[in-house]
Amino acid sequence: MRALRVHELSEDISVLKMDELELPRPGKGQVKLQLKACSINFPDILMVQGKYQFKPELPFSPGMEGAGIVLDVGEGVTHLKPGDEVVAGLRIGGFAEEAIAEASACRPIPKGMDFVKAAAYPAAYLTAYVALVIRGNLKAGETLLVHGASGGVGMAAVDVGKLLGATVIATGASNEKLAAVKARGADHVLNVTEGFKDKVKDLTEGRGADVIYDPVGGDVFDESVRCIAWNGRLLIIGFTSGRIPSVGVNMPLIKGFSVVGVRAGEYGRRDPEAGKKNIETIDKWAAEGKIAPYVCATFPLEQAVDAMRMLQERKAVGKVVVTM
Repeated sequence: MRALRVHELSEDISVLKMDELELPRPGKGQVKLQLKACSINFPDILMVQGKYQFKPELPFSPGMEGAGIVLDVGEGVTHLKPGDEVVAGLRIGGFAEEAIAEASACRPIPKGMDFVKAAAYPAAYLTAYVALVIRGNLKAGETLLVHGASGGVGMAAVDVGKLLGATVIATGASNEKLAAVKARGADHVLNVTEGFKDKVKDLTEGRGADVIYDPVGGDVFDESVRCIAWNGRLLIIGFTSGRIPSVGVNMPLIKGFSVVGVRAGEYGRRDPEAGKKNIETIDKWAAEGKIAPYVCATFPLEQAVDAMRMLQERKAVGKVVVTM
């Protein structure tokens, strides 16, 4: 089978090379999958560059989440069988025609979803759910400010925020992309290149946003501190801007807000039972048609680097998916 793998870490993501290899049979508690689709996530790029907190051994295939068909099951696997169509949490290994996955990280594709959408929803919506429900305690009637709203995790946060009954203010750097977010249900959209602090205060009658969802960092974080409400929750998702910001601790003290880190996958690894319940919730929402990822483009495996560049160059709206 073919796999696109990283043999050396590099700022230039074109270092990925197509290899021919044969995977072993799945071990105890594992399954072998014939992958049909794998979505692109920003950490895939960071892993190629050696900048992500999880640093797999070389060589490796990027690809954190995928969907496909079970080919074989290892010892002790009873809830899956060959032929089952599943969505799989991989961490790595998704840029390939086949993958070995932990059976515990695989589950049936929600009813009504094809392989592409199934590969595209888990990480984004799990991140949004853990951020807004578990860490952010977002309540109906509160105001949610979502940064990077035209990206995969941003669009998911807009969807989940609306589902929870919040008023959603979505930000981004492109009016064209923001139009797509507005069409998805955001109550208000703001272009961050024009500043957003005063506009958020105007929209909230001077109070500021109750919950701020920030996968961007940098200047966006800095300005968010100036438009967060009393008892607000500033959720740290990531730093796609490239700059990790900091805040003087006098600001949370004076303004009475919390700065909260969000690592949805790690949350589930540290508390498997809670993690399982979180996944069950987003799967249920997906099966009921309450959530569905917006996929703007698909690329064949041979063009996976182009798919990653689309994300890296901020050209994507929603999710980008590699297909096999």
